[in-house]
Amino acid sequence: MTRDELITLLYSEETNPYGFDPVATHGFLTASIVGKPLPNWLSVYFNGHENDVSDDVKTALTAWRDEIYQTLKDEEPVELPFDADDDEEDFGEDSDVVAWCIGFIEAMYGDESVDWFDDADTEEDVAELTLPMVILSGMDEESEELGMMRGDIDMMVQLANSLEGNVTELFLLFHTND
Repeated sequence: MTRDELITLLYSEETNPYGFDPVATHGFLTASIVGKPLPNWLSVYFNGHENDVSDDVKTALTAWRDEIYQTLKDEEPVELPFDADDDEEDFGEDSDVVAWCIGFIEAMYGDESVDWFDDADTEEDVAELTLPMVILSGMDEESEELGMMRGDIDMMVQLANSLEGNVTELFLLFHTND
């Protein structure tokens, strides 16, 4: 299965009832690489229905994930599937930046046994580096403070612009020795 075929499949709820759209998928795959190891990432991605998905789809997702990993390993920035520099970026719930962040957060918290914050030496850095994803995703709707931040368009643009660098920093934090 080619990447284009995978992207087409991911856009269709009929052929992709368990996964995310392509933009959220990119966020999910990115988080499954940059953070703590997520050995059951396919199960988390497909919400426990990975056996109901064709091997071609799983192989194509794995290849895409491997490509993102290799990019980071080669010390190159991950190309985000939206233009974070666009001051006109829509931060509504249907926007690409929000979808990407939702995918990222879903992987980050997808397995309760995988805690990105369990190391006291890196906990603060992880919180700081993932805060843009949390705010932009809108997934923490109960927080009045985060809601106020989401209302500040200049802050949202700054947060979106920080994503690429934060992804690289998270990868280095979790995948290099001091």
